[in-house]
This record gives sequence, structure tokens and C-alpha cells, in this order.
Amino acid sequence: MPFLSPHRRSHALRLGIAVVLLVLSALPLRRHGVSDIEADVFHGINGLPGFLFWPIWAVMQLGNFIAVPVVTAVMLTLRRVRLAIDVVVAGSSAWLLATLIKSVVERGRPGEILTDVILRGAPASGHGYVSGHTAVAAAMAAVISPYVARPWKIVVWSLAVLVGLARVYVGAHLPLDVVGGAVMGWAIGSLVHFLLGEPERKLLRRIGIGERS
Repeated sequence: MPFLSPHRRSHALRLGIAVVLLVLSALPLRRHGVSDIEADVFHGINGLPGFLFWPIWAVMQLGNFIAVPVVTAVMLTLRRVRLAIDVVVAGSSAWLLATLIKSVVERGRPGEILTDVILRGAPASGHGYVSGHTAVAAAMAAVISPYVARPWKIVVWSLAVLVGLARVYVGAHLPLDVVGGAVMGWAIGSLVHFLLGEPERKLLRRIGIGERS
């Protein structure tokens, strides 16, 4: 893609990788069943101690759709208009696409498929693949990370990963639901930067958000 800037080539590559991973995550899906490996991973996370619920629940809200306008408002307050636009486009798109995919795939929730599921305020039925919370968190992480320095990239992506783990912990999703949501969110974030571009290194330094690495 010689006509594309290095930034857009990079995001095009990430988009391609994410789409491939999304397809691979969907191949082993069983609408009304689950593999032994996925079941073991689910029970390992879902069976973590109950005292972890409240801190995990708090982190999980970063994948709630309401987090999109909240994060957008924070960025606008900080006068990061460009970042606010990226967040609202990516986060909203992730939520809408996750809802669409759920209606097509129609995979059940853990409570419908497995036994001995610990439900911590999570729905016992409905469509599971992909996890909308995870998709939203990953999409926002993908658009935010180019704006911040490396230590903050780790923080942003760690929070997105924790949202996915939280959805398994509360019994809302199976592991492949979360993997699918994560790579879909990554794909959407990469697509947003591919289409809209991203700030150059000099701009990032000037406005003091952080350096690209």
C-alpha cells in the first residue's frame, strides 16, 4: 500500500490481523454447547473468590455503553476533541456491531449451556457471542492508545483485558465470547484510525498527551 501513510499502513495491518482472529474465534463456537477446554477456562475464572466482586464489577463498567459518553465527556473537558471523536465513534460502533453479531450467531449464555455456573448479577439467558462490554472496552483502548505514552498504553489495555475477564467472572459470557469481543473492538479501533488518521508525533508532543512509541 505505497499510497498510504505509515500510520494508515500500520492500522490496516492491525485491522487485518484482528479480522482473522475474529474469524478464528468463531470457528470453534457451538451454539448450544462448549468444548471441555473452554468450559475449564470458564469455571477457573468464574470460580474465583466472591470477595473480588465489587472491585471487578467497578472495572467492568468501563465496558458498559454508558462509559462511551462518560469517557467522551472527560476528553472534551480536557480539550482533547479529536480523541473524544475517536472514542465516541469506536465505542458506539463496537456496541452496535456486537448487538448485531449476537442476533446472528445466537450463542447462549453460560447459564444456559453449562452447569454449576456462578451468576453474580449477570443474565442467565440470551445471546452471548460476542461480549459487548469487552468489544466497547477494547475499541476505546485501541483508539486511545496511540495518543498516550507507553506506560499508559499498558494501563489502557490492561483495563480492557480486565473487563473481559470480569464478564466471565460474573457468569455473563464464555471465554470465546470475550475473545471475539476483544478482537472485534481492536478491529474497530484500528478501522477508525485507518479512516480518520491519527495525530503525528510532533502534535502529540506539543499538546502534551504523550509520545508515540
